[in-house]
Amino acid sequence: MINMVKLPTNKSSLFLRVAKGHFATSHSHINYYIDVTTQKARLSEAKAVAKELVAAYQHSTIVDTVLCLDGTQVIGTCLANELTKDGFANMNAHQTIYVITPEYTSGSQIILRDNLAPMVRGKHVLILSASITTGYTVQAAIEAVNYYGGTVAGLSVWASRSPPSSTPPACPTTPASTAATAPCARPASTSTRW
Repeated sequence: MINMVKLPTNKSSLFLRVAKGHFATSHSHINYYIDVTTQKARLSEAKAVAKELVAAYQHSTIVDTVLCLDGTQVIGTCLANELTKDGFANMNAHQTIYVITPEYTSGSQIILRDNLAPMVRGKHVLILSASITTGYTVQAAIEAVNYYGGTVAGLSVWASRSPPSSTPPACPTTPASTAATAPCARPASTSTRW
């Protein structure tokens, strides 16, 4: 059984759950595991994460679509809700933001079905990820957005290594524990450190 430690952040409504050990993925080995399950599934925590992430985009980035990776749909929905409040630019005719989840091929390539592709084509897409360890998934997401005719508006992540060991060269990210925005997006007006 994994011994999880609950760490406070500078936001009273958010906690990090961390385990020390040896954890392996198909692309990396890590010594600490950050459990973001409750942030991805519990509405109150998803809202708190979204409020932290949205600060990086206020008044600076047009977002039409949120591409949710790693099971971040609840956070993506809360983020879209925050982005549609007063003070955010939006180019969708219906003044709304699409929240979508891609599919993956057996080779880890990201694909969008015909019904989702129009939600990326010609749109400003914010990529939302639970974590970045090696950068492979983010690189695949950037390639997918470009392939389907969208523009990467930014990258938001809240649990990541610092700094990522292999981020996509076309769109690197800032260190973990921040509301990260990619340099391929407009510079963030603020970033939030946990």
